[in-house]
Amino acid sequence: MTDAPHDAALLSAVDGRGVATLVLNRPHKSNSYDQPLLDALLDEVTRLGADASVRVIVLRGTGRHFSAGAEVGAAHAAAPGKPRATIPAVCLALDTVPKPVVAFVHGACIGGAVAMISCCDVVIAAQNAFFSLPEVRLGFAPGPLIPFFLRAIDARSLRRYLLSGERFAADEAVRIGLAHQLCDFAAGDAALSALIGEMLLAGPNAVGHAKELLRRLIHVPVSPELLTELQSEFDARFNSAEAEEGRASFREKRKPTWFPPQ
Repeated sequence: MTDAPHDAALLSAVDGRGVATLVLNRPHKSNSYDQPLLDALLDEVTRLGADASVRVIVLRGTGRHFSAGAEVGAAHAAAPGKPRATIPAVCLALDTVPKPVVAFVHGACIGGAVAMISCCDVVIAAQNAFFSLPEVRLGFAPGPLIPFFLRAIDARSLRRYLLSGERFAADEAVRIGLAHQLCDFAAGDAALSALIGEMLLAGPNAVGHAKELLRRLIHVPVSPELLTELQSEFDARFNSAEAEEGRASFREKRKPTWFPPQ
């Protein structure tokens, strides 16, 4: 199902398995984002997150690059009667949406685009991908995006690339935690397909709960009280219908009922 015309800044489609694909579609601008694209991204991520039939969200770009970040000089006025979407709001939506979000990055991934993929659950980078955080070279620090960078990049490495603005390659992105996997650009679809197949085996409710726990528990000290709270949540969910089906499918060596027909 295609939800946007092919000339739209954001293409959105959901296949029969519940895999939604969002495609940044401004190749003539290296998929840099302006206000309409930010508005569309926020709207679609929110919509897909609320759709129980959607199981996985894929984020990628058309043309030579994933995204060159913010379009310098682009107008960022809000649409009439609508609050203005911002890149931090888009990042927060990607981070909190209760579905796995997978980014496939090729070519340039610059500035705010690095923040976006920092909020995705898995990042597959093509060998030709390159990254930079160039804001300091433009005379400012990207303060609202730094919390998102820190979700993915180790703090010591972030110091270097945030303070220099220098470009780094895909293998370095893996080393510092920004990306999980490298592949040839031509093998990108196959890499995505293999990963999505694994994700579709996971219980939808369990995935949403796991993402919520990861956000809630990061940097929280472990205490007896916390463990008691988490054990209580675990006990309440352990005998849910989804958990019972998961255990049954494991015992019977079959796919769970939530795995879509191939």
